[in-house]
Amino acid sequence: MAAVQHIFLCGFMGSGKSTHGKKLAGILKKPFVDLDLYIQVKENKTVQFIFDNEGEEEFRKLETTYLNELIKSNESLVISLGGGTVCFNDNINVVKKTGLLVYIEMPAAALTERLQKSKQKRPLLKNVASENLNTFVEEKLTARNVYYKQAHITVEGLNLNHLQLHQLIIEYNH
Repeated sequence: MAAVQHIFLCGFMGSGKSTHGKKLAGILKKPFVDLDLYIQVKENKTVQFIFDNEGEEEFRKLETTYLNELIKSNESLVISLGGGTVCFNDNINVVKKTGLLVYIEMPAAALTERLQKSKQKRPLLKNVASENLNTFVEEKLTARNVYYKQAHITVEGLNLNHLQLHQLIIEYNH
């Protein structure tokens, strides 16, 4: 198998994509890019601001534009995708053709627990009442799993460490 150009991490918000991505990039000695942060820098606006003032549809267009920009990089990258990136604009197929897609899978209850602490920083959760958060996460996760489950590798995110993740990628590529 040819060497993988990019490694993409997908999964629900709060699953640890950025945390694991940074550590994995360190092991692989590759640059790490968090797609949401990349968008914020390029647009000079927070993701929250874009959602609130321009809408989710506009955000998804920007997300696809900047994802394609990163994919064209001559350098092999570790890219943490936004929770919904693979669910829109045929991004799933683009990502799978240009690199290795890893899904960090977590149960809804664990995600809800993690997200409870950062609800206000997450555009899709901002207006969800705390008592409805688990239901929201379950429903969104079920809808997005159709895409997430298409990843080349699925890893259990609850007790995942970056060394395990690295090992799974090595095994997949051999």
